[in-house]
Amino acid sequence: MHRREPRPARADRHRCAPVNVLLTRRLLPWSTTVGLLVLWQLVCVVLRVDTFILPSPLEVSRSLVQNTGLIMVNALQTLMTTVAGFALGVAAGMALGLLLGTSRTVYDGLYPVMIGFNSIPKVAIVPVLVIWFGIGTVPAILTAFVTAAFPIVVNVATGLATIEPEWQDVLRVLGARKWQILMKIGIPRALPYFFASLKVAITLAFVGSVVAETVAANAGIGFLMMTASGRFDVPLVFAGLVVVGAMGILMYEVFARLERRLTFWAIRSGDLIT
Repeated sequence: MHRREPRPARADRHRCAPVNVLLTRRLLPWSTTVGLLVLWQLVCVVLRVDTFILPSPLEVSRSLVQNTGLIMVNALQTLMTTVAGFALGVAAGMALGLLLGTSRTVYDGLYPVMIGFNSIPKVAIVPVLVIWFGIGTVPAILTAFVTAAFPIVVNVATGLATIEPEWQDVLRVLGARKWQILMKIGIPRALPYFFASLKVAITLAFVGSVVAETVAANAGIGFLMMTASGRFDVPLVFAGLVVVGAMGILMYEVFARLERRLTFWAIRSGDLIT
C-alpha cells in the first residue's frame, strides 16, 4: 500500500492567511516609499536634473542633516500651531455638527453659508487675519481652525442624520426628551463619523497652518520654506515639505489608531481602510 503524504491542515492555512495579509499591509507603504525615492533619485541622476529645478533625495537628506536644529525648531512651531487650531476646530465642529444634525431649521439656514465660506481659498483669508491680529502665530492657528472645522461639522451632522426614525419613535413612546434621544442614540451613532473626520481634519489643519506661515509668520516650516526659497536653497525647501508630510502621516496614524480603538464596535473586520 502506498502511503499518502500528509496534507497541511486547512485551519493552519486559514490561520496563516491573515498574518500574511497583515504583514503585506504593514510593509507595502514602506516598500512603496522606498521605490518612489529610488525612482526620484534615478530620474535626477540619469536626466541630470539641476538642483535648482529638482534636488535629489540624497541632496534633500543632506539638507535635513545639515539644518537639523533649524528644522526641528520650526517644525515644533508648526506642530503646536496646527494642534491648537485643530483643537479649536474639533470643539467648534462637534458643537456645530450637533446643532445642524438636530435642527432642520438651523441646517437649512446655516449650511449654505458654510458651503460658501468653505469654498473660499484659505490663503485669501490670511491677509484679513493679519489686519486683525498682526503677523505671528494667531493667523496660522485661526487658518488651521477654519480649515479643520468643516469636515468635522459635515461628518457629525451626517452621522446624526442616519439615525433610524424607528429608534427615535421608540424612545419618544418611552417618554424620552429630545436631549435624551441625542445622548442615547444620536451621539453614539455619530461617533464613527466624528472619528473618521478627525483623520481628514488634522491633515487639512497642517495645510492651513503652513499656508498661513508662508504669508504671515516669523516662525514655522512655512516661514522656513519661504526664507529658503528667497535664498534659492531648493533642497531646504524640499526638506520642509518632507517634514510637513511626515508630521501629517504621523498625526493621521494617531487618529486612525484612536478610531479603531474607540469605534471598533462600528467597524466590521476588513472593511476599514486607514
